[in-house]
This record gives sequence, C-alpha cells and structure tokens, in this order.
Amino acid sequence: MRRKLSNIYRLGIKELWSLWRDPAMLVLIVFTFTVAVYSSASSMPETLHNAPVAIVDEDDSPLSRRIISAFYPPQFMPPAMISPAQIDPGMDAGIYTFVLHIPSGFQRDVLAGRPAEVQLNTDATRMTQAFTGSGYIQQIVMGEVTEFVEGTRGAAAAPVDLEMRARFNPTLDKSWFGGLSQIINQITMLSIILTGAALIREREHATIEHLLVMPVTPFEIMVSKIWAMGAVVLVAAFLSLTFVVQGLLGVPVAGSLPLFFSGAALVLFATTSLGIFMATLARNMPQFGMLVVLVLLPLQMLSGGSTPRESMPELVQTIMLAAPTTHFVQLGGAILFRGAGFDVVWPQFLAVSVIGVIFFLIALARFRRTVAAMA
Repeated sequence: MRRKLSNIYRLGIKELWSLWRDPAMLVLIVFTFTVAVYSSASSMPETLHNAPVAIVDEDDSPLSRRIISAFYPPQFMPPAMISPAQIDPGMDAGIYTFVLHIPSGFQRDVLAGRPAEVQLNTDATRMTQAFTGSGYIQQIVMGEVTEFVEGTRGAAAAPVDLEMRARFNPTLDKSWFGGLSQIINQITMLSIILTGAALIREREHATIEHLLVMPVTPFEIMVSKIWAMGAVVLVAAFLSLTFVVQGLLGVPVAGSLPLFFSGAALVLFATTSLGIFMATLARNMPQFGMLVVLVLLPLQMLSGGSTPRESMPELVQTIMLAAPTTHFVQLGGAILFRGAGFDVVWPQFLAVSVIGVIFFLIALARFRRTVAAMA
C-alpha cells in the first residue's frame, strides 16, 4: 500500500510538472477563472444597460418633453432626437434598439380624453433587450402621462398590501448569480479538459509507453491524474471565488466554503474520470475537443445552472439525474446562495459520490483495455 501511494504521489507530481510546461493550458486555466468568470457575471443578458433609444417628437409639448426627460442611464442612453425619415435607416443600421414616435396633437388628445397613441419601434433581433426594454418604456410613458393628467403617479389603495422581500439577493443584482454559477460551470469544464488532455498528450508524445514498462499499474496512473488535475482546479476555483467573485465583483458568499469545496472535490472525482474515459475514446486532441463539445454543452445547459430544471421536460430532468453537474448545481446553489449546511445537501453529496464511483470504475476498465492494447 505504501508503494502504491508513493507511486500515485510521484506520478501526480509528474503531471503537475507537465502542466507547468504547457503554456496553452496555463493560459486556459487563468483565462477561465478570471476573464471568463468576470465577463459572464458582469454582462448577464437579462440586464438592460445603456440601451440606445431615439425619439421622434412631432408634438413638441410639455407632455412629450416630460416623456423624453424620463429616459436616462443606466437603463437607457440619452435619447437621440430624430425625424420620421430617420427611423428606418437608423434601425436598419442597428443604431437604435428602440424608437418612440410621439405624433402631433398627442397632448391635446390626452387632455381632451380622446384616444391618443404613440408608436414604439423595437429591434427584435436584440431579443433580451427588446423584451425587457419594451416593458420599461411602456411603464415610463404610462407613468408620465398619468402624472401629467392627474398631478400624481400614486395608484389607488389596494385592499391587500403585498410586501415583497427578496431573499438571498436583496438588490436583485444578477452578477451575484452569474459569478457563482460560472465558478460551478468552469470547475466542470476545466476538470474534463485537463485530465483528458493530459492522457492525450502522453499518448501523442509516446510517454505512456515509458510508464507501461515501469512498475506502475493503470490504477495508479489514472488516480495520479485525477488528484493532480483535481488539485489544480480546486486551487484555481478557490482563488477565483476569493479574488474575482468576492473581491472584484463584490458578491457575498452565504455558506461554508470548506463544505462547498468538499462537494466540488467529489464532483471532480466524477468529472476527471469522465475526462479520462473520453480521452481513451479519442485518438488525438482534435477528436477529444469535439467530444468535449458534445458532452460539455448538455452537462452545462441541462443541469440547472443556466435555466431551472423545472422548466425542462420530465424525461430530460430524469436523465440528467445521472450527471454529476446536476447535483453540483443544486448543492453549490444551496451552500453559496442560501447558506445551507450538510444536513440540507447530504443527498447531493451522496448522489455525487455514487456517480463518481461508477464513472471511475467505467473509466478504469476502459483505460486498462486501452493500455493492454498498447502493450
């Protein structure tokens, strides 16, 4: 046993030195846990930020000027005043996302109680901004018209007072969700890529044959890659969570970091085994890259990190229970967002452990067959 542990440790150190001499992988690790996390968190698509808007004011009345003055940052850029002939060219060129057309006689019709209309042109190719911004603009126009006519914007008292409280994210800042979700996604992605690339690299450089003539077993070779690459991902994720998410983005973490990284270590056991299994199927790095795309996209898109699992078909929800990322998203969200303890997330820990053991045994069997074919 001592000899096996020594072999696993020394082979793992060899993997770390190989990674250190691979500048492409080092750049990928740094980029993944810094720029990718920050950019994804700070540019969540649901946020309406500096949307370009233009206004055609043919009425030139106090009411129309009141509406124009209601558009201001950070949701909208200062409105551009254009003529009717500039609407189509401006939208065709993508200069404006929204164009509000206020017709002549708009204030007169409003004050006289006659039907009054304004036209809102929206560039629907910018789907998220178009949907969110259209609602914002409708509220702005209706609010300004109501306040102008009645002298107040206050609504009639409702018989029931609904008091809303946002739990776990009081300011509804979407970067909180984006930053922590990206950490979870990057742990999965990088662990698969690093372990698979390490095995592919040894096959391409013919160093795997050197290992086969040494007194080491496929089990020791595989475990050494798992602990070495898993340790790299854990350290990188911890630094990213500390300096990028908590430091640069200012996202608070509600739960226990040791508990979260304990769950991450179990997930890494499963995903690194999956990476080795995929590397035994691929003959070279380009083939491995295509396999990563085919496997990684469903793992990230259907695990609940991008959209709620409840909105997916029941068959997809059931199938994705076999994926470690599904349980990782659940335990990660519970710990980091809601401050859950082990008494809450132990079912996810158990599920990830079982999945990890199954993935490891399947990958080990495949790796042994591959090594036997090479011997």
